[in-house]
Amino acid sequence: MTTWLRFAADGKTGFGTLEGDTIAVHEGCMFNGAAPTGAYLPLAGVTLEAPCAPTKIVALWNNFHELAAKLKVTEPAEPLYLLKATTSVAAPGAVVRRPAGYEGKTVYEGELGIVIGKPTTNVSEEEAAAHIFGYTVVNDITAADILNRDPTFPQWARAKGIDGYGPFGPWISTDFDPAAARVRTILNGQERQNYPLADMIFPPARLVSLLSKDMTLNPGDLIACGTSVGVGTMKEPENDVVIEIDGLGSLRNRFIQ
Repeated sequence: MTTWLRFAADGKTGFGTLEGDTIAVHEGCMFNGAAPTGAYLPLAGVTLEAPCAPTKIVALWNNFHELAAKLKVTEPAEPLYLLKATTSVAAPGAVVRRPAGYEGKTVYEGELGIVIGKPTTNVSEEEAAAHIFGYTVVNDITAADILNRDPTFPQWARAKGIDGYGPFGPWISTDFDPAAARVRTILNGQERQNYPLADMIFPPARLVSLLSKDMTLNPGDLIACGTSVGVGTMKEPENDVVIEIDGLGSLRNRFIQ
């Protein structure tokens, strides 16, 4: 398994692979032709950035059997999704703040993230796996009270596109089996979500294939696969939120009201 990350150190940004507690620094393009420079940095001596810079973030709704059953909604025949602003990206460890103009509820959503590795247009499900670069951990934060504030227009993009409301990371793992893993969300020390990724209605390869029939997916684009049961509100003035997926690591952020 190769684990890729982006970092800031000594006023510069870079990327590389994780080898234990050390980063093997690379140059070029992470997705095509990356080469080691021979330099190494201690992981503890850098600041992690979001592990890639997507040209778009696709976020799924109603993609888990258990959640659909709990909400008593019909399982979709095709992916239901929105585009989340790239300015919503936040790094692992970043402090996320509720915007001054919003006083409603903000919820966490622990999710699996798919990172695309090469241009992907109209591919079959069988071809799609080769277009997946790797996987990461996502917290698809949502300003819940904005969603249905106007009864004529559900505001998905606005509710999920607020600055900082899209943390992901801490890195991208290229060899990961979603069918064998679970997503855990720990809010202020208490587990709130613990669900299997095998419960997805549209698993990764099928999802990438279907999305690629609508739009070209570019290297570094992020697909947030949707969440399942256990979503809840971050109620404290300061909230510690950890999303864990075995094999992908832990994404930790603070959310401040």
